[in-house]
Formats: sequence, C-alpha cells, structure tokens
Amino acid sequence: MAVALIVNFVLSLASFGAAQYTNTSDYTQYVDLFLGTENGGNMFPGVVPAPFSMVKLGPDVEDGTTDAYSGYLPSGQIWGFSMMHESGTGGAPKYGVVSQMPVAGTVDNPLKDLGQNRSVNDTAMVGYYKSSLANGVDVELAATEHAGLYQYSFPAGNTSSVVIDVSHVLPSYRGLGWGQGYAGGHFNVSGNSYTGYGIYNNGWNLAPNWTVYFCGSFDQYAASVKTFTGNDTTLYSYDNTAVTNGTYRQGGVFTFDGANVTSRVGISFISCAQACDNVESEIPEGSTLNSIVSKAQDCWNDQVFSRVTTTETNTTVLTQLYSYMYGMMLIPSNRSDENPLWTSSEPYYDDIFTFWDLFRCGTALMQVLQPSAYEEQIRSIIDIWRHEGWLPDARSSDYTGRTQGGSNADNVLADAYVKGVRGQVNWQDGYSAMKTDAEVVPPNNHDPSANDSSTKEGRGALPDWKEYGYITPKFSRAVSRAVEYSANDFGLYQVASGLNMTDDASKYLNRSRNWRNHWNPEQTSLNSSGFVVPRYANGSFEYPYDPMQCGGCYWPDPYYEDTPWSYSFNGHHDIYHLISLSGDSDGFVQRLETFFEPGLYSSNSAYGSTLFNPGNEPAFTTPYLFNFVGRQDLSAKYSRHAAKSYYNAGSSGIPGNSDAGAMQTWILWNMIGLYPMTGQNFFLIGSPWFEHLNIMLGTNTSLTITSTGGNADTAYYVQSLKVNGQPWDRAWVTWEEVFASGGRMDFVLGTEPVRWANGTLPPSPASV
Repeated sequence: MAVALIVNFVLSLASFGAAQYTNTSDYTQYVDLFLGTENGGNMFPGVVPAPFSMVKLGPDVEDGTTDAYSGYLPSGQIWGFSMMHESGTGGAPKYGVVSQMPVAGTVDNPLKDLGQNRSVNDTAMVGYYKSSLANGVDVELAATEHAGLYQYSFPAGNTSSVVIDVSHVLPSYRGLGWGQGYAGGHFNVSGNSYTGYGIYNNGWNLAPNWTVYFCGSFDQYAASVKTFTGNDTTLYSYDNTAVTNGTYRQGGVFTFDGANVTSRVGISFISCAQACDNVESEIPEGSTLNSIVSKAQDCWNDQVFSRVTTTETNTTVLTQLYSYMYGMMLIPSNRSDENPLWTSSEPYYDDIFTFWDLFRCGTALMQVLQPSAYEEQIRSIIDIWRHEGWLPDARSSDYTGRTQGGSNADNVLADAYVKGVRGQVNWQDGYSAMKTDAEVVPPNNHDPSANDSSTKEGRGALPDWKEYGYITPKFSRAVSRAVEYSANDFGLYQVASGLNMTDDASKYLNRSRNWRNHWNPEQTSLNSSGFVVPRYANGSFEYPYDPMQCGGCYWPDPYYEDTPWSYSFNGHHDIYHLISLSGDSDGFVQRLETFFEPGLYSSNSAYGSTLFNPGNEPAFTTPYLFNFVGRQDLSAKYSRHAAKSYYNAGSSGIPGNSDAGAMQTWILWNMIGLYPMTGQNFFLIGSPWFEHLNIMLGTNTSLTITSTGGNADTAYYVQSLKVNGQPWDRAWVTWEEVFASGGRMDFVLGTEPVRWANGTLPPSPASV
C-alpha cells in the first residue's frame, strides 16, 4: 500500500479524530504494514502493539495450496483472526492460535469451512487492522502486548455469530512433516465470557506439546451459546455442555441479536487466571478501539521511530526507513512474565527465528537501535543455557530448534561482548555457554530432514571438527557448517581474550582457521581458482566439484541455501588469508566482481542471474569486502546497486523472505552507510542515503551522519569523509569511534569513484 493511501485511510477514520495526525512526530504515518507481504517476504501486517510483543493479532488466510507463514496471504479466504503469529519467517507456519471467526447468521455446523473472501483489500496502520468480508462483516482489530480487541460490524437485520475455534492453527502444505497439530484442550463458557486452553505441537522447529491459555469476553450477553468438539467430518457434540479433552476440533459459538459486537481476549503461557489478568489490566472493560490504537502508536513512536530522525522529505524513502525499522522488531517475543518452564529473575525471549539469519547484521543493528532490549535478549539466551544446557540458534513455543548451520548464538554473544554490552550480563556464564557449543556433541534428535546429527542445538558435526579440523560428507551441510564453525570458534577467541583466558583464546583462534582445510586450490570456476569444497576423511577433496552448484542447497546437502561461490567469501575474520588464496588483491577484486556480474547464473534469474543472491544471508557481507583491498568505491557501487535493485517501498519491498527482519536490517545498514563485521568491533564504510540522519544511542548521545553532493541513484561514491571533525582515510570505523559515546560522520558524495580510503586497511585478527 502506498504511503498516500495509508494517510488517506487514516484521515478517513473519523473515530480516531484528525488532530493526532497533524503531529509531526507521528512517524507511524510512514509505516506501510503491507511492505514485504508479497514476493515471498512473509511479513505479518496485523496488529503488533509494541516491539517484541507477545500478541500479534491478525487474519489467517488460506488458499488451499500455499503456506501462509505469517497467517497473511494477499489472496484467498480468511478463516479466522488469531492472536499469535510469527513475521517474515520461512520453513513452515507457526502459531495461528486463539482464534475468532465472525459468521453472518446462525452456524449450523462449526466444523464446516467458514472461510470468507474479502470484499475489498485489507487496510492497516500501526496498531490497527481491518478486514471487510464478503458476508458483509467488517472486522477491526487492536491489541496490547498480552491481549486483543475484536470489533465486529455485522449486516443489520440478521443474527450475528462468532466462532471460537480452540483447535485453529496455521496449516502447512509443503509435505515436509512440519505442519502443526492440535493435541486437545479445554473450553468453558460462563455468561458472556469464556476461558480455556489449547495444546499444540510441531511446526518448523519440531516442537513437542505447548499450551496457550485464553480468557475472552463479549460486550453483551449472547442470545445462545453452544460448544463443540469433533473432527473435520464428524460433529461429536454441539450443545451447551463444556467438553474437556475433545478430539481434533474444539470450541464454541456465540450468537447475538445485535449487529455490533466487541470482544476482548487475553492470552498466557502460564494459566487462564493470568490470561484473565492480562486482558483486565491491559484492556479493561470500556476500552475503546481508538484508545488502544493510539497507545500502540505512541509506543512505537516513543520507543523506536523517534530514535532515528532525518531531514529527508521524500515519502518513499521515509516509508522504507520506518517500515524497515518496524519490520525488524516484530520478533523475538518478550515473554519475561510468561515463561512456563522455570522461574527466573532474568528476562525471557522466545520466537528467535533464527540466529542463522540474524547474526550477520540483524543483532548488531538491534544493539544500536534497541540497546536495553538487546541486553535483555543476550541475558535471555544465556539463561536458556542455564536451564536447558544449550544456547538456542532458533526457538519458538518455548522449544529450541532448529540449527541450520553453526552454533550462531556464539557469534551473537561475541559481537555483544566486543561492543561493550555489560550491564547485568554474566559473561562468565555466557562464555561457558559458548564453550558448551564448542566442546560438547549434542544428542542426535534424528530429524528426518538431516538425521546424521542434531539439528536442535549445538554443533552436531563436532566429532569431525575436533578430529580432522574439517567436516566430512558423512555429515549433512558439511562445508557450510565448517565455514560457520570457524566463525563460531572465532567468537570464542574474542570472548576468551577479553576474559584473559589465554590458553582458550589461542586454541579457538587456531580452530577458527579450519575453514582453510576445505579450500581446494585446484578447483576452478569462471576464471577463478580455489573454493571451499567437500573433503573426505582421507584428506582428499571431492573433485571436480562445480562451485556454481550446491545440490538441493538444503538440509541434506553439502551447502545450505547458497553456493560454494558464496561460502568461499565467508571467512570474514580471516579475510587477508582468503585474499592471498584468491590471487591477492587484484585476483580478489576480479573474483568479487565476477560474483556480481549479471547473466552468469541462470538459477538466480530473479536477481539478474548473478551469483550474488541478495535474498539470502550468506552473501550479505560480500558487497562490502572490497574495503579490505582498498576499493571502497566498489563496495559503494555494488551495495547501492543491490539496495536499489532489490528493495522498494511496495508490497514486494524486500527480496524474498524477510527472515524475521534480517532483510530489513541489511537495507537499513545500507541506508545508514555502514556495515557491521560480526564478532569484531568495527564497521565497513558504505555510502549513506541521507543529507542528515541522527540516531539516538543508549548512552543518551547520538550518531549524526551527514552528506553533501549526494544522490541516492547516481551520486553515491564517497569523495571524502570526516569522522568526529577529523579528515578520514580509512574505509572503516570502530564501535568506540562512533557508537560507544556518540559521534559524527560527514560525507562528501559524488558521481565518480574516488580512491579516498588509502589509509590503514580493516583488521583481520585470524590472518597470520
């Protein structure tokens, strides 16, 4: 949806009043909730009332063939409005639980398909969602962090029904065994209220049973109330008797005489009593839709959007800026008061989906934009290790899984440590958690997708890593895991060094170079020599091996979700050794430019047939690697080309799956003009989009970035730079120089490339 449409829609809502939209500090006017909902972006456009909110209230759409990962699809029938969703994830849908579905008239069988087409396109703004259904029912939604408000307008002159389906979950059509299930529950009616719980399982992380409690009420008494239990073909009961431990389908139907019905619902992972407390404390009786929406918008403005300000007036750019900021903070979910597993004074966050996607640039930006929440997230994953024995690489429904490659929570912890996150973090425990990943083989969870070793947690291929210093093909994803294990070990080196554990530091620095053991100098492709390829126990390489291919590029294959070409650039902590293996600076530049050359890789036709895949994380850092060979101009060129070619302000505004905000953080760093090097305390310099950008930091200071002479499409080459008022000749800056206590970067931009960065090259600690 275009910004103009959002603004017009907002102004047309008389119930909200016009005055609040004249406030120049209302950045929510620039947030397009439908940005990234198409082109496989899987973004959730429903109501998220606060960053990291547990409740994500919105529509569940089904077309009979397509996985609705966030619940939303642009076409298909709405078959419920549920309280919990993920945003921007892949694999398989998760949640879609605690649902209501309005029906015009009476309901003769609640197990029938009650789905409805939409009469017009859905509309949304921060804190608000509206669907107009083909049956004449309008549904308006608002929410708080643990509760939701449903406001229904039914056609006049008929009875009005609302179906509560406890067994409602988002289905999966992929046939991979990752679909969710309903394992039973309870539904009880008392007057105009209902309580109960549902027990659910599975999903992408293969979770066992988890329980969600609910407490709902209506603003009026129903003319009739019936409960039901049954399966898709047989209705076992449909009367006024509450049913416990019913089979596959379970819930109730409230039928009203009036046309306007409002429902308040609270949820909890702890108990029905806590769900009732949540709704009564957050949406007390008499609360209006207007007040709840306004509270959500104030929250996002105060906690997120107001921290980044600019003199930019182009509404398209502003839409991108604030929509991307919004999109990166929908998950993880803050469940610090909703942990059913253990009692702790530490914060608790769930819905980490996943560190494999986020560690390269997502978590680094979280530290900049949400430092307090970021510290809580660091403490949370350490506390998960304390109680469960492992750091999560991914987690949802209070269950860790799945680990796609390395133990990448290690990278996240290392990055936080070197950038000064201290506060209440227990770094002795943090390091012990990392060391568990580095030394203990996790039990095999016998995942059908890759049953050679654990996909739940830790490093399943650790036996080979410790015995050979590389990973043999008896383990799935052998090469990509080896590249990531190297980065994980580098993270241990960084924290061990800071904690003065010199023996450990030496050990893990040496192990961080093991990616080199997969390098076959004889392997050639497109006039480049040397690639990371599979290696057998006897030391031989699988040769010849086409570096432009990765098999199925999925769980059982040697490389996960990208090619040997891409993974051969990923030794970021050991980059100068990689450069020497690639033919020194000239050879490395040639190899990098080949990676971005269009027309070479037909399997990537959506992205100009380049080997570079902007929609996948292993290539996130690659456009910036020119900085290591004195060619910052080429980093500016290729990173800006990717940003402008594959991102926009529309519903297809990100290049494929958001991956829980990972794509949004990549483009936000591009707009800022910096790029983080995970596990290290410096940032590679790109090219900023703005004449003036101010980022408030956790130290009550700010980073100010200015540019003159620039144009986002043509004049983006850096001509000169001053950092904190001093002329700058390095293509990198440290955390201490611009973020720790604030700072200033003043760019001069132009249309022609200039070799301005002729000073000290960026660090590469493992390259000795």
